[in-house]
Amino acid sequence: MKVAAGSIVKLEYEIRVKGGDVIESSTKSGPVQYVHGEGRMLPALEKRIEGLEAGATLEGEIPAAEAMPEDALPTRRISRSEFPSSDPLTVGAMFEAHTATGGTVDVRILAIDETHVTARLMPPLAGKDLTFKLRVVRIEDPVSHLVQVVRKPPPPLPGEALNIELEPDEG
Repeated sequence: MKVAAGSIVKLEYEIRVKGGDVIESSTKSGPVQYVHGEGRMLPALEKRIEGLEAGATLEGEIPAAEAMPEDALPTRRISRSEFPSSDPLTVGAMFEAHTATGGTVDVRILAIDETHVTARLMPPLAGKDLTFKLRVVRIEDPVSHLVQVVRKPPPPLPGEALNIELEPDEG
C-alpha cells in the first residue's frame, strides 16, 4: 500500500531550518497522524511523501519558495496611522507589527493609498529553506480499512534469548 490522497498516514519526522534549529520533531511530540491531501501538512512535504510505503524513510530539502510561497500568505488592509510616521512607506518595505496577543509578526507592504496600506503577513519561517527526515510508520486506507504497519519483531523467548536448547519432558 502506498501513500495516496485520502490515506491515513502516521509519520516519525523532524523538520528544521536548513543548517539551524529544529522546528518540529516527533521525538518531542510523538508521531503525527494525518489524512494525506487534506492540507494539514506542508504541501511541499505532502508532495514528497506521496507514493511512499510503510517503513520507507526519506530525507531532503524544501526550498523556501516551495515551503511557504509568499503569494499564498495572508494579506491585511491596515490603517496608515498604524505605521510609524518617521519611516517612509514604500512598496516592498518590511515592518514589524504587534499582535493582539502581544506577539510580533513581520509584514511586507504590497500597496499604499491615502488611508490604508495592504500588507502581507510574513510568518517567521517565510524565506527560509527547510530540511526534513521522516519515516512512514503506518498507512491506512479509510475505505477498505486495510492497514500497512511497520512492526518490530517480537522479543525472543527466554530459551532462545539465552541460546539454551530445551529438552522435552518424558512423562
